[in-house]
Amino acid sequence: MSGINLQQFNMNSQSPSSSVDPTPLLVEDHGRILNHRVVNRSKESSSSSSSSSSSDIAGDALLLVDAPPPPPPPETSSKWRRPHVHAWAYLSDLSVHFPPKFLSWLAMNNCFITGGAYTLVMAMSLPLFKGLGIGASRQQLYVSMIGAPWAMKPFIGVASDLFPIMGYNKRYFALFAILVGLAGCSTLLGLSTSTEGAMGGGPDAVQMLTDWIVLCFTAVSYEAATLDILGEGKYAELMHLHPESGSSIISFKFGMNLLGSIVVQSFVGPLSDMGYFHVLFWISLSFSLIPLLPTLMGWIPEKKVTSEDAGMMSLWGRWLLFDIGSFREKMAPFVVITLCGLAAPLLAAVTTYASLRNGLIFAAVLIVAFCAATYSIFPRSFFWIFLSIILTQMSYISIGSALGYYYTASETCVPNGPNFNYTYYITVTGIVGSIMNLFSVVLYQNVFSGWRFRSAIILTLVIGGLASMVDLVIIMRWNIDIGIPDKVFFMFGNTIFGNIIYTLQSIPFSAIYAKICPPGMESAVFSYTVGISNFCGIVTSLIGSGVIHWSGMKTVGEDCNFDALPLLVVVFQILAPIVIGIPAMFLIPNALQTERLIDWAKEGWYSPEGTDESARTGLLVSGEDDDCVEDERSDPQLGILL
Repeated sequence: MSGINLQQFNMNSQSPSSSVDPTPLLVEDHGRILNHRVVNRSKESSSSSSSSSSSDIAGDALLLVDAPPPPPPPETSSKWRRPHVHAWAYLSDLSVHFPPKFLSWLAMNNCFITGGAYTLVMAMSLPLFKGLGIGASRQQLYVSMIGAPWAMKPFIGVASDLFPIMGYNKRYFALFAILVGLAGCSTLLGLSTSTEGAMGGGPDAVQMLTDWIVLCFTAVSYEAATLDILGEGKYAELMHLHPESGSSIISFKFGMNLLGSIVVQSFVGPLSDMGYFHVLFWISLSFSLIPLLPTLMGWIPEKKVTSEDAGMMSLWGRWLLFDIGSFREKMAPFVVITLCGLAAPLLAAVTTYASLRNGLIFAAVLIVAFCAATYSIFPRSFFWIFLSIILTQMSYISIGSALGYYYTASETCVPNGPNFNYTYYITVTGIVGSIMNLFSVVLYQNVFSGWRFRSAIILTLVIGGLASMVDLVIIMRWNIDIGIPDKVFFMFGNTIFGNIIYTLQSIPFSAIYAKICPPGMESAVFSYTVGISNFCGIVTSLIGSGVIHWSGMKTVGEDCNFDALPLLVVVFQILAPIVIGIPAMFLIPNALQTERLIDWAKEGWYSPEGTDESARTGLLVSGEDDDCVEDERSDPQLGILL
């Protein structure tokens, strides 16, 4: 994950307070109130006269045009004193643009899968692998392998768009991912009794056990990544229909994710300190099971298709269809996006189990190839945003494993060092960090959501780079020199400050990914942009692993050596994000977050004729009752009305 940072740039003489939709959390539609009053006045005038005249109509029209808007309700100025009222208004407004069942499904996935099971396996990877005697460089390679499914999102998105299973583009892809996650968690339970035996069986036994653990963690990651991209693809469609919703759905997703993270991190640290990894495996299994029934019941809003529909052909009866019409229309983009998704697991496998150097060369070739393909296939407006995403993600080289090993090193390894236990490093700081992330979501919605994309991200880039100064101060022991304990300085610096900045960056980028998707290819193109971002994240993690290894640091054992760590922090976490990231932001249009970033109709990149977006999304465009549209055809395999 890349850190991001802040500074407010020139916003074309428009202050945040005068921007459109500055506080999506506060739902106060003065326009609706005005129209409601006009209707009532009109009714009163008609009831006071025996017949309506043209002058009455003109008077009503004049009232509608000339009547001043009502003053803001008094509670607008006290939003921080009544958060529950405005939170309820925010959720009510959100349900106007997004179906309640879909919001529930999205909340489950982000709370129990992405923020739950996936956060759990990633959090326990540090104590688990470190306990097996694996160094920081190798551990970071394993983490990259575990995160590879997130870079597979382009492949998953294209497959779900082009190959409806039993008539549905998303439902059965989601069910398959849930079953994969359950299989991984079940296997982990079988491995939980093998840890002590592997430690006594020598390096080969430890390596075999580690490989199995990585495979199972990757299965959980696949479940989280698949459900995440399917949900993202769906709300990208709805954001295209309702651009006035701004970034509200992104904030909702982040909020549910962080809620799950708070719960998970509350027990991962203590259980890891006690070595109760089998308990954590059981919890991961229960979390992975939660979205199974809602997914089976069709809480993802989509309309069932058949082989008789335009552009559809049958590959295997009614079980598997192929959208040959969409594929023929945009064959080149689909092929490029698919290859992007398949490249990630191949890269992770090569660098982890073969040669890191060859893997990095392979990654550089792939990134250049994807840039060239994007330039030739997509409109220029899309390409420049795409390039800015790559540059920003590549500007932050991850050395997180080395920092984690340093902060949790024993007194023997790092004398007079921080020597944090897992309860503090994972649980205490994790809970505080997640709370700060939730605060950041509210802060973003109330302050930064009305800013232009460029200004909001540049501000987070600058401050995020400076936030890494906390790591440098602790490593150099400067905080001890001025009398500030490690835990206090780390908490108020890295934990609070760093997490706020990360969230303030992540929300606008997520909104950008959704807003640059062309109609009809939301899942595929959204997954392409998110996938290339995650792919770059894997590459920077692999580069960081190589940097840790080539720097000569030794992170396990009794004769540890972290002498190179301060220089790595300065170069790769402070300077590079600012020097590379800020210029990259000027490739993004200086648009408000409620505006479209790309006018696809003007670009002429797709054919809008005959496109029925409400039918494609399975929703009513009016938004009056945006619940899941039930298909009158029943699914005999489920025995329920779809």
